[in-house]
Amino acid sequence: MNTIKLGLPKGSLNSKDRGNTYQLLIDSGYDIMGYEPGGESDKKLKILNDPEIEVYLVRPQSAPVELNKGFLDIAIVGDDWVTEESIANSRNNIFKIGDLEYGKTRIVAAIPDSLPFESFGDFFNKKRKKSVLCFTEYINITKDYIMKNEAYISNYGAKSPVIQIRGLIEGENEMIQIISSDGVTEGYIAKGADIIVDNVQSGKTLKEYSLKEIEEIMHSSAGLYGGHTCDEWKKKKAEDIFQQLYGAVTARKYFDVKFNVTNNNVEGVKNYLISEKLCADEPTIIKGEKYSQVNILILKERFPLVLSSLKKDYKISAIVRNEIKQFVK
Repeated sequence: MNTIKLGLPKGSLNSKDRGNTYQLLIDSGYDIMGYEPGGESDKKLKILNDPEIEVYLVRPQSAPVELNKGFLDIAIVGDDWVTEESIANSRNNIFKIGDLEYGKTRIVAAIPDSLPFESFGDFFNKKRKKSVLCFTEYINITKDYIMKNEAYISNYGAKSPVIQIRGLIEGENEMIQIISSDGVTEGYIAKGADIIVDNVQSGKTLKEYSLKEIEEIMHSSAGLYGGHTCDEWKKKKAEDIFQQLYGAVTARKYFDVKFNVTNNNVEGVKNYLISEKLCADEPTIIKGEKYSQVNILILKERFPLVLSSLKKDYKISAIVRNEIKQFVK
């Protein structure tokens, strides 16, 4: 039997407050064990209702490497870590199957909010007597971005910043040093670092550490990615998996709404829903003796205004609002 090796993220992408990949798989119809947030287990990890999928736990930082090495066929991983691997690896063969639109984050540079600088340009143009220490998990992204900065080029030319990853040190420009961070990156400023590059969601953590963002480097979200081991069968299987996952992602954006309306108001409600593009060709309507039941899907962001209009203009009643698990085009 053909099988495909799927890497599932361990860490923030499977936390309940930032994506919950476990719940996404459940909503997609996969009966998975050994992957509950906080209780992930390589030994117990298994999808019970699809024997064609072999599942493995993987750290987000490692997933692109494992795809390139052929340890995995596909993996759910953030765009940031794929970019980090792609910059460093000229033999990169990773391809994106599709965006899953969760785990959204931004990669930014930040400094103490007491400093006057507002950009990398301002920061690099300051005359300095000692080295600038930049701490980050994103060594390659940071180096690539810095070396393309006009102020950096003007002051240091094509010299590479010194890179330090634990015991490995390389690079020519000791005035700008990029050092691999372990643990809470924001905390390195208090210890003596000059600048950090890190991922942020709301920016709340930066404020807690009295830091300010001076430059946005990239946006990132979780996606399903494939590697060079994907033959024709695996690519088709990967696309099927993506469609299942994306159906559940899309469903998270909608409410399944049912309501009653008097029969003399049905035509008005129908025309309103069609004109507002709140249904496909027409809404689902079950007609009774005096009342009709209407069933539609409404984007959660539009729900309050749509409900207000329906109540005001058509006096709807008996409203039921449900979450949906799967969206099918």
